[in-house]
Amino acid sequence: MAEQKLPTRAEDFSEWYNQLVLRAELADYAPIKGCMIVRPYGWTLWENIQQGLDRRFKATGHVNCAFPLFIPKSFIEKEKHHVEGFSPELAVVTIGGGEELTEPLVVRPTSETIIGHMWAKWIQSYRDLPLLYNQWNSVVRWEMRTKLFLRTMEFFWQEGHTAHATAEEGEAETRQMLDIYTDFAVNDAAIPVIPGRKSEAERFAGAETTYSIEAMMGDGKALQSGTSHNLGQNFSKAFEIRYLDDKGELQFCWTTSWGLSTRFIGAIIMVHGDDQGLILPPRLAPYQAVIVPIWKNDEEKTLVMSAAKEIRTQLTAAGVRVKTDEREGMSPGFKFNDWEMRGVPLRIEVGPKDVAKGTVVLARRDKPGREGKAFVSRDGLATSVAKLLDEIHTALYDRALAFRKANTVETEDYTEFKKAVEKGFAFSHWCGSADCEEKIKEETKATMRCIPLDQTPSEGKCVYCAKAARERAIFAKAY
Repeated sequence: MAEQKLPTRAEDFSEWYNQLVLRAELADYAPIKGCMIVRPYGWTLWENIQQGLDRRFKATGHVNCAFPLFIPKSFIEKEKHHVEGFSPELAVVTIGGGEELTEPLVVRPTSETIIGHMWAKWIQSYRDLPLLYNQWNSVVRWEMRTKLFLRTMEFFWQEGHTAHATAEEGEAETRQMLDIYTDFAVNDAAIPVIPGRKSEAERFAGAETTYSIEAMMGDGKALQSGTSHNLGQNFSKAFEIRYLDDKGELQFCWTTSWGLSTRFIGAIIMVHGDDQGLILPPRLAPYQAVIVPIWKNDEEKTLVMSAAKEIRTQLTAAGVRVKTDEREGMSPGFKFNDWEMRGVPLRIEVGPKDVAKGTVVLARRDKPGREGKAFVSRDGLATSVAKLLDEIHTALYDRALAFRKANTVETEDYTEFKKAVEKGFAFSHWCGSADCEEKIKEETKATMRCIPLDQTPSEGKCVYCAKAARERAIFAKAY
């Protein structure tokens, strides 16, 4: 029953990723080119991501809603930068019910326009503000080069949309949501991220300012893992979203939007995975622990399965997501390898000798082999498991942060810069010129990922043109 081994990450990182997504049954290719089917294991991971974010959104006053999948094409065309940015990616419906439509409908690429249209009806007074909306849905963008989770024509996400009375409130909201994404990445996914501001060339179509969280993958490339946009009054003016202020004067609202999608699953895979397969962060893993019963005959099976049932009941009552592997006809070794490949944080082995001693073997996924194994008493097992899951989370975060630091180079020299972006991040002074940004991209295939918010302004020279610069930016090749 042995499967061919995964390619190593050093041999072919891209193929390692592709095969792992399929073998771990996270997703599969759909019969429609560029689309994916998210399988139950992958969807449960997405559900856990949803819950982690949804809890944070609601704690900050946001409410969930649902807007239509179809948007009149004229709506997309109302905001000029928006239509310029999205036109190449639009899927357009021209026939419905066998008849040509009087106005083509766009399959939702994002919802700023249709939400703006409705807000113009609903918002009358400053007393109606702020509106803090979020929706969970799928969107369609006609991508030509696709990769499961990272870039597909249809993908799942949340999109937040808010309206405010002042510019200051709009900016505060934009930054608050960036902070929420950062907190989620660090504390739920164990992924160190860099929050920062996008360049004008990289910002969202129709935004005044775009912020993002950027993460380093296991091959040194960057992945934009969440974005938050201050839309200013661009959409308010396009859709006449206005309110009467407390002086009775008509004002345009200030709006924001922000989103995190299933591409974050790709980040989890590529940040934490190793040559054996997935390593899932405990707070998001579909199963935090898997119980593997071990026996040789029917008498041992009865004894061991009874203990496994008791262990599962104990852990479930303590809130641990646990599964017992009861598959017949498979050796314990096969099961160990299978669950390692699927990235379950903790394996619980129980055999006849363990039952007699009142112990189990706990095996950490992040530390393969003997180093990650320990004999633990069944008394207080739930406490031991909870403590170990927290330790695994911290270890994964620390390892990912150490990797990012080891592969980030501060450089002012363009020759060194080019070497740096071949293996990771270059953190360099940049003059802010779109021309320099474009030439760097042409010559190195590296893009300006963000201008990190956590930096002290410093005098320097642009890494490309040597003109005066006061900020450093992260440059990297990216997914």
